Amino acid sequence: MELKINLPHHPNFVGARPVQPRAVGEGSLTVVASPSGKTRLQGLRQAGSTKLVFPQSHSAQLEAIVVNTAGGITGGDTFTLQATAKSGASLTLTTQAAERAYRAQTGETGQVTTNLAVEANACMRWLPQELILFDHCALRRRLEIDLADNARFLMVEPVVFGRTAMAEKLNTVWFQDRIRITRDNRPIYIDGMDIAGDAAAHLARAAVANGAGAMASLVLVGADAASQLGTLRGMLPKTAGASLIADDVLVVRHLASDGFELRRDLVPVLDHLTDNSLPISWRL
Repeated sequence: MELKINLPHHPNFVGARPVQPRAVGEGSLTVVASPSGKTRLQGLRQAGSTKLVFPQSHSAQLEAIVVNTAGGITGGDTFTLQATAKSGASLTLTTQAAERAYRAQTGETGQVTTNLAVEANACMRWLPQELILFDHCALRRRLEIDLADNARFLMVEPVVFGRTAMAEKLNTVWFQDRIRITRDNRPIYIDGMDIAGDAAAHLARAAVANGAGAMASLVLVGADAASQLGTLRGMLPKTAGASLIADDVLVVRHLASDGFELRRDLVPVLDHLTDNSLPISWRL
């Protein structure tokens, strides 16, 4: 007797192999300056696994916390975020907690795309907490920022390579990261990182990271960038450096042994650059 089982024709099935459900999240917001000078929402959209939370604040700026309700990113997940600060507005964007890039199935890559626009006389701070890469993760990130000529912008992108408390080594990963900042459509900062295969061995090389387990890139675009250079150099450890790549563009590269050390060094710097208004989620 022959038993035949016919699987239903459904997008969650490929041949006889069920396809795992994947997270999709979309968020977009636009903020404007009210006549009183306080920043308020003009437009908001959120869908799927992306949620935006706005803590109460008595300051003139608006703070938004990006929440991934999927709890992390794995292969096949797709997340997009768009934010615009209109003329005179001030917006801080952060995340609820550290993001996690989990193990991906073969042939699947997570996608995270963020597009930010800052208009004339506006200010935006892009301050996500750490991205933690797990072994066997596969992730592609894109961060695009378009600034008006006299816009102010501060960003930090911390990355942690593996879970130190579990003695995790990243022996098999695929991570592609791109950051592009333009001013009036002219590039002022372009950065990229590609890691494929044995990340632990690659990071152990003296010319790459000398064994560091965490890193961060920080960029400040503003009229006060040059005046901040000496102060930041005095605050940074020996494994970090600060440089001016233009009169009003300051860049910091920071290496640390692990995520704890990185955060310990970053928080005072971010406190200083945000006039002690670093989002509370960074301290939880």
